[in-house]
Amino acid sequence: MHHRTASTIVLGITAALALAACSPGAPENRPADGAPARTHSPADNGRGDAVLSSPELASRLLGESDLGAGYTRKPERPAGNDDVTVLGCPALDELGADAATGSAGGLDFPRRAKAAFAHSSGAEVTEELYSDAAVKLSEGTGRIFDAMTGCPSYQVLAGSTPIDITTQEIPAPRLGDERWSHLLTFSSGGAETVVKQTAIRDGSVLLIVSGTPALVDQHLRAAHAKATAAG
Repeated sequence: MHHRTASTIVLGITAALALAACSPGAPENRPADGAPARTHSPADNGRGDAVLSSPELASRLLGESDLGAGYTRKPERPAGNDDVTVLGCPALDELGADAATGSAGGLDFPRRAKAAFAHSSGAEVTEELYSDAAVKLSEGTGRIFDAMTGCPSYQVLAGSTPIDITTQEIPAPRLGDERWSHLLTFSSGGAETVVKQTAIRDGSVLLIVSGTPALVDQHLRAAHAKATAAG
């Protein structure tokens, strides 16, 4: 059994765990554009996109002015505070071990930026940006999404709190070079919350938007446009 912090196991599951504890019931899921949940394409498309630095990525994150009224940016949580154990999904357990050794099994890309927002309705949305060689982004992200959707149900222990998780692969919008999307249903202490998570790789930039499904649908295109804007 391998132990890793939440942020290195399942694509920002820390934010999802927070949503599971405090969010209202899940809004209706509306698959976007009917595109496959996973679309394969050549990893670099021959474009040779430049790798962006963390400050450059941070400047491309959505802010309150982009999101509209009612949003407040949440303070960043210290890394390494959530000890998570994966139960019932050997593939994810193995990815935890890979992340611990610094391989591309986890999202340990050094160039990164993240912002999380709470809406006055109680809903939340988180945006993450990563930059690396296209093939590294493709392989690392694909392995984790494939592992998660390959385990339709599993459990994590967040500290001493058991959380049951089910996953469902869903269509993703036709953006970027590769895309992945799924719904995660978190059940703990009699409460159930649905979180949508969509990843878009566009050249050397990886965008992940997760949170309340309606907010992910609402802001994904704007996040992609800003993340990939030239200059």
